[in-house]
Amino acid sequence: MPGRYYLWTVGCQMNKADSEKLAAGFDRMGLKPTDRIERADIVVINTCSVRQHAEDRAYSKLGRVRDLKKSNPALKVAVMGCMVGLKTGDLEKRFPQVDVFARPQQFEPIIELIEGPIEDLGGEFWPTTYAIPEGPTAYVPIVHGCNKFCTYCIVPYRRGREKSRPMDEIVREVAYLTAHGVREVTLLGQTVEAYGHDLAEQPDLGDLMRDLSALDRLQRIRFLTSYPRDMTHRILEAIAELPKVMECFSLPVQAGSNRVLDSMRRGYTREEYVEKIAEVRSLMPHAGITTDVIVGYPGETGADFDETCSLLEELRFDKVHVAAYSPRPGTIAWRKMEDDVPAEVKAARLHRVEEIEERISQEINSTYLGTVQPILVEAIRNDQPNGRTRTGKLVHLDAPARIGSMVDVHIEHAGPFSLRGMPADALVLA
Repeated sequence: MPGRYYLWTVGCQMNKADSEKLAAGFDRMGLKPTDRIERADIVVINTCSVRQHAEDRAYSKLGRVRDLKKSNPALKVAVMGCMVGLKTGDLEKRFPQVDVFARPQQFEPIIELIEGPIEDLGGEFWPTTYAIPEGPTAYVPIVHGCNKFCTYCIVPYRRGREKSRPMDEIVREVAYLTAHGVREVTLLGQTVEAYGHDLAEQPDLGDLMRDLSALDRLQRIRFLTSYPRDMTHRILEAIAELPKVMECFSLPVQAGSNRVLDSMRRGYTREEYVEKIAEVRSLMPHAGITTDVIVGYPGETGADFDETCSLLEELRFDKVHVAAYSPRPGTIAWRKMEDDVPAEVKAARLHRVEEIEERISQEINSTYLGTVQPILVEAIRNDQPNGRTRTGKLVHLDAPARIGSMVDVHIEHAGPFSLRGMPADALVLA
């Protein structure tokens, strides 16, 4: 059996969770991780195909692996993630150095590459193989796949249809994680409020949050990514009522024009989206809300883009993740729509959204000045601890603190992207 593995990951939090799960499986089998690819006996590349830049990075890494395999033919190579579809013929021709291509959550072929055929992986091995993150936070997938089929998105074709994990299985995993130092979990789904729709008992995200809140060692629960039509009032009431659930929402809108939203097949109108934000804020007035926007979508006019800008001004998001449209092979837009917005126009529109975001984020963050915000210290970078508020704001702490500790921070500085302050008890003592 090979002794060392090198695992490289690009893409979303779901990809990171998949890699942590696979790494836990490798560890359970006795393999050791290495951060030097040339020392590995097996290399796994976990890919993303949502953005071209992510694919380009994967191609570059595979080029490096090709050179390594020439000098070490015994090297095992696996590619997993969203670049791998139902058909892998083109990938196999382009990358003959790869031994196994595995779709997201399809761990068995990679394990079998090492150990040979194993019959019980799906029934016993993976449900009870839990990753132990290095810090006090962890990502926990609760529903895989997506049923929405937005015209620009490749995810349903790569990750399949929505499939929820049993609630008791998730609770056991989170209990295990908290027993090993995790204090905050982020529940993951491509559309996280779709959780439970396909289960016989039909629990919803609120039911799961209630069960998780009963775990004594768990201090915080986050969740992403949300979809307006799946976000029911019942779920919102649970979020508002449960102290351990953070009032922090990632709710992509993608465009402010009904014409573009219809072309994207987003399944809601601008007016319906605005109503959903109003519902969130009626229950949680100080909730942090971030969104995603695509500019330069096929057929997007100047007037369409102006509607997106007006929506951003109206709703005043805490953060806007913006990307210029690029066609993804295999999607509806790639098959049926002309990428007709010039690159320079896309760049100008992207820059305009970034300007709006930075101004509004600065204005919102300035309202935190002088307040005291509890944070869970997640990391220390350049000797400075950091963590996030309940609403998702990044806070840098100007004092020593232990990773995993809860600190009440008096906010003294506010920028568009983060906050900074001192422990509130230190100010009292002074």
